[in-house]
Amino acid sequence: MPRVTTATFREKKQSGRKITMLTAYDYPTARLVDEAGIDSILVGDSLGMVVLGYETTLAVTMDDMMHHTKAVSRGTRNALVIGDMPFLSYHHSPSQALTNAGRFIQEGGAQAVKLEGGRERAETVRVLVESGIPVVGHIGLTPQSILQYGGFRVQGKGEEAADKLVDDAVALAQAGVFAIVLECVPKTLAQSITSRVTVPTVGIGAGPGCDGQVLVIHDLLGLYGGHCPKFVKRYVELSQQIHAALRQYKEDVEAKAFPEEQHSYGG
Repeated sequence: MPRVTTATFREKKQSGRKITMLTAYDYPTARLVDEAGIDSILVGDSLGMVVLGYETTLAVTMDDMMHHTKAVSRGTRNALVIGDMPFLSYHHSPSQALTNAGRFIQEGGAQAVKLEGGRERAETVRVLVESGIPVVGHIGLTPQSILQYGGFRVQGKGEEAADKLVDDAVALAQAGVFAIVLECVPKTLAQSITSRVTVPTVGIGAGPGCDGQVLVIHDLLGLYGGHCPKFVKRYVELSQQIHAALRQYKEDVEAKAFPEEQHSYGG
Protein backbone atom coordinates (compact mmCIF):
# COMPACT_ATOMS: atom_id res chain seq x y z
CA MET A 1 0.00 0.00 0.00
CA PRO A 2 1.56 3.35 -1.04
CA ARG A 3 1.93 6.14 1.50
CA VAL A 4 -0.88 8.67 1.63
CA THR A 5 0.24 12.04 0.28
CA THR A 6 -1.13 15.54 -0.11
CA ALA A 7 -2.26 14.46 -3.58
CA THR A 8 -4.36 11.75 -1.92
CA PHE A 9 -6.16 14.44 0.08
CA ARG A 10 -6.92 16.41 -3.09
CA GLU A 11 -8.11 13.33 -4.95
CA LYS A 12 -10.42 12.35 -2.10
CA LYS A 13 -12.06 15.77 -2.04
CA GLN A 14 -12.52 15.72 -5.81
CA SER A 15 -14.05 12.24 -5.76
CA GLY A 16 -16.18 12.79 -2.66
CA ARG A 17 -14.38 10.12 -0.59
CA LYS A 18 -13.96 10.98 3.08
CA ILE A 19 -10.55 11.54 4.68
CA THR A 20 -9.78 9.82 7.99
CA MET A 21 -7.36 11.30 10.53
CA LEU A 22 -6.49 10.45 14.13
CA THR A 23 -3.92 11.67 16.61
CA ALA A 24 -1.11 9.47 17.87
CA TYR A 25 1.80 10.29 20.12
CA ASP A 26 3.92 7.13 20.37
CA TYR A 27 5.26 4.19 18.37
CA PRO A 28 2.77 1.42 19.33
CA THR A 29 -0.28 3.63 18.86
CA ALA A 30 1.02 4.88 15.52
CA ARG A 31 1.48 1.30 14.36
CA LEU A 32 -2.11 0.41 15.29
CA VAL A 33 -3.53 3.50 13.58
CA ASP A 34 -1.40 2.88 10.49
CA GLU A 35 -2.34 -0.79 10.28
CA ALA A 36 -6.03 0.15 10.51
CA GLY A 37 -5.66 2.07 7.25
CA ILE A 38 -6.28 5.57 8.64
CA ASP A 39 -5.23 8.13 6.03
CA SER A 40 -3.33 10.50 8.28
CA ILE A 41 -1.83 10.72 11.76
CA LEU A 42 -1.68 14.09 13.49
CA VAL A 43 0.98 14.30 16.17
CA GLY A 44 -1.05 16.93 17.95
CA ASP A 45 0.12 19.36 20.58
CA SER A 46 -2.88 17.90 22.41
CA LEU A 47 -0.23 15.52 23.75
CA GLY A 48 0.36 18.21 26.35
CA MET A 49 -3.02 17.39 27.86
CA VAL A 50 -3.54 13.69 27.12
CA VAL A 51 0.05 12.46 27.52
CA LEU A 52 1.97 15.02 29.61
CA GLY A 53 -0.84 16.03 31.96
CA TYR A 54 -0.96 19.79 31.35
CA GLU A 55 -4.25 21.67 31.58
CA THR A 56 -3.76 23.26 28.13
CA THR A 57 -1.48 22.86 25.12
CA LEU A 58 0.45 26.06 25.85
CA ALA A 59 3.35 24.47 27.72
CA VAL A 60 4.26 22.08 24.89
CA THR A 61 7.70 22.78 23.39
CA MET A 62 9.36 21.98 20.09
CA ASP A 63 11.54 19.42 21.86
CA ASP A 64 8.39 17.72 23.20
CA MET A 65 6.96 17.62 19.69
CA MET A 66 10.17 16.26 18.18
CA HIS A 67 10.35 13.46 20.75
CA HIS A 68 6.83 12.28 19.98
CA THR A 69 6.87 12.92 16.23
CA LYS A 70 9.98 10.78 15.81
CA ALA A 71 8.31 7.94 17.69
CA VAL A 72 5.17 8.17 15.56
CA SER A 73 7.17 8.31 12.33
CA ARG A 74 9.01 5.13 13.28
CA GLY A 75 5.68 3.36 13.70
CA THR A 76 4.11 4.56 10.45
CA ARG A 77 4.44 3.12 6.94
CA ASN A 78 1.40 4.34 5.01
CA ALA A 79 -0.37 7.18 6.82
CA LEU A 80 0.58 10.80 6.17
CA VAL A 81 2.26 12.09 9.36
CA ILE A 82 1.51 15.71 10.28
CA GLY A 83 3.47 17.49 13.01
CA ASP A 84 1.56 20.09 15.02
CA MET A 85 3.57 23.27 15.49
CA PRO A 86 3.34 24.25 19.17
CA PHE A 87 2.61 27.60 20.78
CA LEU A 88 5.12 30.35 19.90
CA SER A 89 7.03 28.13 17.43
CA TYR A 90 5.78 30.09 14.39
CA HIS A 91 4.32 33.34 15.76
CA HIS A 92 7.43 35.55 15.72
CA SER A 93 8.22 35.49 11.99
CA PRO A 94 8.00 33.33 8.86
CA SER A 95 11.73 32.70 9.28
CA GLN A 96 11.18 31.25 12.77
CA ALA A 97 8.32 29.16 11.41
CA LEU A 98 10.49 27.80 8.59
CA THR A 99 13.24 26.77 11.00
CA ASN A 100 10.83 24.92 13.29
CA ALA A 101 8.74 23.41 10.49
CA GLY A 102 11.95 22.16 8.95
CA ARG A 103 12.72 20.26 12.14
CA PHE A 104 9.45 18.35 11.82
CA ILE A 105 10.44 17.21 8.33
CA GLN A 106 14.19 16.61 8.73
CA GLU A 107 14.39 15.53 12.35
CA GLY A 108 10.89 14.31 13.13
CA GLY A 109 10.23 12.37 9.92
CA ALA A 110 6.85 14.04 9.33
CA GLN A 111 5.53 14.74 5.83
CA ALA A 112 3.66 17.95 6.73
CA VAL A 113 3.01 20.44 9.53
CA LYS A 114 -0.11 22.05 10.97
CA LEU A 115 -0.42 25.56 12.37
CA GLU A 116 -3.29 27.53 13.88
CA GLY A 117 -4.74 30.79 12.62
CA GLY A 118 -6.35 32.30 9.56
CA ARG A 119 -5.51 35.26 7.36
CA GLU A 120 -2.81 36.41 9.78
CA ARG A 121 -0.86 33.21 9.03
CA ALA A 122 -1.14 33.44 5.24
CA GLU A 123 2.37 34.83 4.68
CA THR A 124 3.88 32.19 6.96
CA VAL A 125 2.04 29.49 5.03
CA ARG A 126 3.38 30.86 1.72
CA VAL A 127 6.96 30.79 2.99
CA LEU A 128 6.67 27.20 4.20
CA VAL A 129 4.95 25.96 1.05
CA GLU A 130 7.42 27.75 -1.23
CA SER A 131 10.19 26.03 0.74
CA GLY A 132 8.65 22.62 0.04
CA ILE A 133 6.89 22.01 3.35
CA PRO A 134 3.21 20.98 3.06
CA VAL A 135 0.96 22.83 5.51
CA VAL A 136 -2.42 22.12 7.12
CA GLY A 137 -4.32 25.17 8.38
CA HIS A 138 -6.46 25.18 11.51
CA ILE A 139 -9.30 27.63 12.20
CA GLY A 140 -12.37 27.81 14.40
CA LEU A 141 -11.52 26.87 17.96
CA THR A 142 -7.74 27.12 18.04
CA PRO A 143 -6.57 25.76 21.42
CA GLN A 144 -3.37 27.84 21.45
CA SER A 145 -5.62 30.92 21.73
CA ILE A 146 -7.55 29.51 24.68
CA LEU A 147 -6.55 32.37 26.98
CA GLN A 148 -8.12 34.85 24.57
CA TYR A 149 -11.32 32.81 24.24
CA GLY A 150 -11.65 32.32 27.98
CA GLY A 151 -12.54 28.66 27.51
CA PHE A 152 -13.36 26.03 24.91
CA ARG A 153 -16.28 27.50 22.98
CA VAL A 154 -17.90 26.99 19.59
CA GLN A 155 -16.58 29.54 17.10
CA GLY A 156 -18.25 31.21 14.11
CA LYS A 157 -21.59 32.00 15.72
CA GLY A 158 -23.17 35.14 14.31
CA GLU A 159 -22.82 36.63 10.84
CA GLU A 160 -19.65 38.60 11.48
CA ALA A 161 -17.81 35.69 13.10
CA ALA A 162 -18.97 33.33 10.36
CA ASP A 163 -17.81 35.68 7.61
CA LYS A 164 -14.39 35.95 9.25
CA LEU A 165 -13.97 32.16 9.29
CA VAL A 166 -14.93 31.95 5.61
CA ASP A 167 -12.42 34.69 4.80
CA ASP A 168 -9.75 32.92 6.86
CA ALA A 169 -10.35 29.63 5.06
CA VAL A 170 -10.16 31.27 1.63
CA ALA A 171 -6.96 33.12 2.60
CA LEU A 172 -5.31 29.91 3.81
CA ALA A 173 -6.30 28.04 0.66
CA GLN A 174 -4.92 30.83 -1.51
CA ALA A 175 -1.70 30.81 0.54
CA GLY A 176 -1.18 27.14 -0.32
CA VAL A 177 -2.38 24.89 2.52
CA PHE A 178 -3.36 21.43 1.31
CA ALA A 179 -6.07 21.00 3.97
CA ILE A 180 -7.83 22.96 6.71
CA VAL A 181 -8.91 21.67 10.12
CA LEU A 182 -12.24 23.16 11.25
CA GLU A 183 -12.68 22.81 15.01
CA CYS A 184 -15.90 23.45 16.94
CA VAL A 185 -17.69 25.24 14.12
CA PRO A 186 -21.47 25.12 13.46
CA LYS A 187 -22.17 22.39 10.92
CA THR A 188 -23.86 24.68 8.39
CA LEU A 189 -20.91 27.06 8.45
CA ALA A 190 -18.44 24.18 8.11
CA GLN A 191 -20.36 22.86 5.13
CA SER A 192 -20.36 26.33 3.55
CA ILE A 193 -16.60 26.67 4.03
CA THR A 194 -16.08 23.20 2.56
CA SER A 195 -17.96 24.20 -0.57
CA ARG A 196 -16.10 27.51 -0.87
CA VAL A 197 -12.52 26.23 -0.79
CA THR A 198 -10.74 23.92 -3.22
CA VAL A 199 -8.72 22.18 -0.50
CA PRO A 200 -10.15 19.49 1.80
CA THR A 201 -11.60 20.39 5.18
CA VAL A 202 -11.15 18.06 8.14
CA GLY A 203 -13.65 18.54 10.92
CA ILE A 204 -13.52 18.03 14.65
CA GLY A 205 -16.81 19.12 16.11
CA ALA A 206 -17.76 20.64 12.76
CA GLY A 207 -20.46 18.25 11.54
CA PRO A 208 -20.64 15.74 8.68
CA GLY A 209 -20.29 18.22 5.82
CA CYS A 210 -16.49 18.38 6.00
CA ASP A 211 -14.30 16.38 3.60
CA GLY A 212 -12.89 14.35 6.50
CA GLN A 213 -12.86 13.90 10.25
CA VAL A 214 -10.21 13.90 12.99
CA LEU A 215 -10.44 12.89 16.65
CA VAL A 216 -8.02 12.65 19.54
CA ILE A 217 -7.42 8.93 19.85
CA HIS A 218 -7.66 8.98 23.64
CA ASP A 219 -11.22 10.30 23.29
CA LEU A 220 -12.19 7.75 20.64
CA LEU A 221 -10.86 4.84 22.72
CA GLY A 222 -12.32 6.01 26.03
CA LEU A 223 -8.96 6.16 27.76
CA TYR A 224 -10.27 8.91 30.02
CA GLY A 225 -13.35 8.90 32.20
CA GLY A 226 -15.41 11.93 33.08
CA HIS A 227 -16.58 14.60 30.64
CA CYS A 228 -16.73 13.64 26.98
CA PRO A 229 -17.00 16.48 24.41
CA LYS A 230 -20.25 16.55 22.44
CA PHE A 231 -18.45 15.90 19.15
CA VAL A 232 -16.69 12.73 20.34
CA LYS A 233 -17.96 9.24 19.61
CA ARG A 234 -16.41 6.73 21.99
CA TYR A 235 -16.01 3.48 20.11
CA VAL A 236 -14.82 1.58 23.19
CA GLU A 237 -14.29 2.27 26.90
CA LEU A 238 -10.71 1.07 27.25
CA SER A 239 -10.18 2.75 30.61
CA GLN A 240 -12.71 0.37 32.17
CA GLN A 241 -11.09 -2.66 30.56
CA ILE A 242 -7.62 -1.53 31.61
CA HIS A 243 -8.74 -0.96 35.20
CA ALA A 244 -10.27 -4.44 35.29
CA ALA A 245 -7.09 -6.03 33.97
CA LEU A 246 -4.89 -4.16 36.45
CA ARG A 247 -7.12 -5.11 39.37
CA GLN A 248 -7.05 -8.75 38.26
CA TYR A 249 -3.25 -8.67 38.07
CA LYS A 250 -3.03 -7.24 41.60
CA GLU A 251 -5.40 -9.93 42.91
CA ASP A 252 -3.50 -12.72 41.15
CA VAL A 253 -0.13 -11.65 42.55
CA GLU A 254 -1.48 -11.21 46.08
CA ALA A 255 -3.27 -14.57 45.90
CA LYS A 256 -0.11 -16.25 44.54
CA ALA A 257 -2.02 -17.19 41.40
CA PHE A 258 0.57 -15.49 39.19
CA PRO A 259 3.07 -16.47 37.96
CA GLU A 260 1.97 -20.02 37.23
CA GLU A 261 4.14 -22.90 35.99
CA GLN A 262 3.83 -21.84 32.32
CA HIS A 263 5.14 -18.39 33.22
CA SER A 264 8.31 -19.71 34.90
CA TYR A 265 11.64 -21.07 33.64
CA GLY A 266 12.94 -24.49 34.70
CA GLY A 267 16.53 -25.53 35.19
